[in-house]
Amino acid sequence: MPYFLRFTQFIQKTFALWVVLFAGIALIFPEAFVWLKAYIAWMLGIIMFGMGMTMTVDDFKGVVHSPKAVVIGVAAQFIVMPGLAYGLCQLFQLPPEIAIGVILVGCCPGGTASNVITYMAKGNTALSVACTSVSTLLAPVLTPAIFYLLASQWIEMNALSMLGSILQVVLFPIILGLIVRAVLKSKVDSYIQVMPLISVVAIVAIVAAIIAGSKTQILQSGLLILGVVALHNGLGYLLGFWASRLFKLPYADCKAVAVEVGMQNSGLGVALAAVHFAASPITAVPSAIFSLWHNISGPALASYWASRTDKIEE
Repeated sequence: MPYFLRFTQFIQKTFALWVVLFAGIALIFPEAFVWLKAYIAWMLGIIMFGMGMTMTVDDFKGVVHSPKAVVIGVAAQFIVMPGLAYGLCQLFQLPPEIAIGVILVGCCPGGTASNVITYMAKGNTALSVACTSVSTLLAPVLTPAIFYLLASQWIEMNALSMLGSILQVVLFPIILGLIVRAVLKSKVDSYIQVMPLISVVAIVAIVAAIIAGSKTQILQSGLLILGVVALHNGLGYLLGFWASRLFKLPYADCKAVAVEVGMQNSGLGVALAAVHFAASPITAVPSAIFSLWHNISGPALASYWASRTDKIEE
C-alpha cells in the first residue's frame, strides 16, 4: 500500500504534465479519445462522488470560525470570474460559441484542485476547503442563474435544464458520497486514498475527449482561446487576492481566496457544454483549456508564494 500511495502522490504532483501530454496525444490521434465524450458526465459524477466521500463536518467548521473570509471567497468566486468572463468576451469580441464557453467556465464553482494548490502555497487550506464546499453546494442555483444573466444575449437557454444537469453531476454524487462515508465510517478511509488517482485519470480523460472532439476548431481558434483563458485565470488570482486585502483578511487567507477564485471546476463546464451545447463542440473548449492552464499556473503561483513565505520565516 505505501508504494501505491507514493504512486498516487507522484501522479497528483505531475498532474499538469499528464494533462498536457494527453491533450497533445488527443490532437494527434483524436479517434483514440473522442468516444469518451459520451461518458464525460459520468466521469465528473465520479469525481464529485469522491469529493463527497472526503467531506466531513470539519470542512464546514471554517464557515463558523471564519464566516467573513468564507463569504468573501464565495462572493468573489461568483462575482469576479463571471464578470471577468463577460468583460473579456466583450473586449475581444469573441464569436458567440466561444463566448458562451468562456462565460460558462466563469460561472462554475471553485475546483477541488484549489485546496491542494492552497496547501502548496502555504495558505489557509481549511478556508479553501470551506469555500470550495460552499460554492459547490450553491452551484446548482447560482451557476445557471448567472450564466443565463450574462450569456442570454448570445443564445437562448433553459436555466432550469442546466440546474437539473448540475444536480445530477454535482450535488447528487456529493450527497451519495457523504451518505457512503456516514454508513461505512472508518472503513471508507482506504477507498478515499484511491480517489485522488481516479480524479486525475477522470480529468485527464475529460480534457482529452474534448480536445479530440474539437481538433479542427482548436487548430483554428486555439491560441485565441488560450490567451483569453490565461487572462481570465490570472486576473482571477489577482482580483481574488486584492478583494481579500481590501477586506483586511490575513495574508494566508488572501492566498486561499486568490487560488479559490482563480481556479474553476472546469470539468463541470466541460460536462455542461457537452450536454447543453453538443451542436457546437468548440463551446466546451474554453473549459478544457482552462483545466489544462490552471493546473500549470496554480502550481507555479504556489511555488512563488511558498518560497516567499520561507524567506519571510527565515
